[in-house]
Amino acid sequence: MSNQAPMKGNPGPGTDPDGSRKEGIERQDSAADDSTAMAVGAQENQGPVTEETMAVRHGMFGADGTGDTSGYGRLTRTIDFPSGTKPPYGGWFDGVVDRIASLMPTLGQTITKVVVFRGEITFHVAREHLVELVQHLRDDAQLRFELCSSVSGVHYPADRGAELHAIYQLQSMTHNRPIRLEVSAPDDDPHIPSVVATYPAADWHERETYDMFGIIFDGHPALTRILMPDDWPGFPQRKDYPLGGIDVEYKGAVIPAPDERRSYN
Repeated sequence: MSNQAPMKGNPGPGTDPDGSRKEGIERQDSAADDSTAMAVGAQENQGPVTEETMAVRHGMFGADGTGDTSGYGRLTRTIDFPSGTKPPYGGWFDGVVDRIASLMPTLGQTITKVVVFRGEITFHVAREHLVELVQHLRDDAQLRFELCSSVSGVHYPADRGAELHAIYQLQSMTHNRPIRLEVSAPDDDPHIPSVVATYPAADWHERETYDMFGIIFDGHPALTRILMPDDWPGFPQRKDYPLGGIDVEYKGAVIPAPDERRSYN
């Protein structure tokens, strides 16, 4: 338990200003206006968080096979990820999870992992259930995550069978609550359903994620490149994309390979 004194005017989740308890998630929603206080409560109440080691990275940016004139080649860093958090998750997080469970009986197949880390909650979602889940998240009166503010990508080559990740930032404007969805796909099958039908603002975000990472959003109304030329080979933000290791031409400019550049040592 925290020894911190309660803040004036913020008696905590699920309570009236006079300290009495409120019943049910719908009543708790109205007490969740201060998202910062909710995050603090979640940090205090969440279950233990352990780490999963993804890889051990050597050198600057994990690049190898190129000449190193920077002095960073001897850096060694372990890549850790927070593993799943066990309930109770703390604050309003438990109410959201319980509500999703009541709407989707296949919760264990839909959400493969829940991570509460640094006061934020992330739902790892199986891609085949993404469309149904976001429909509930947007439309249900007790959830009301009306805004998808961004869709971005990450490439983890060491995460075998789930190398490509799409990250969705959702915000409930009604209840002032943010959550994150994370959906993965393998390199050899980079398909994830589009959420544009539910969140039209995700249109260009999915195009950019496709352009940079090669994730194919099935059902997108016009999935084309948005930053790079249409005939550009490869996906520039993947970890296996050459970092100037081959001549790269763009609008007449040529960037030499690192081992062909001037050395200052």
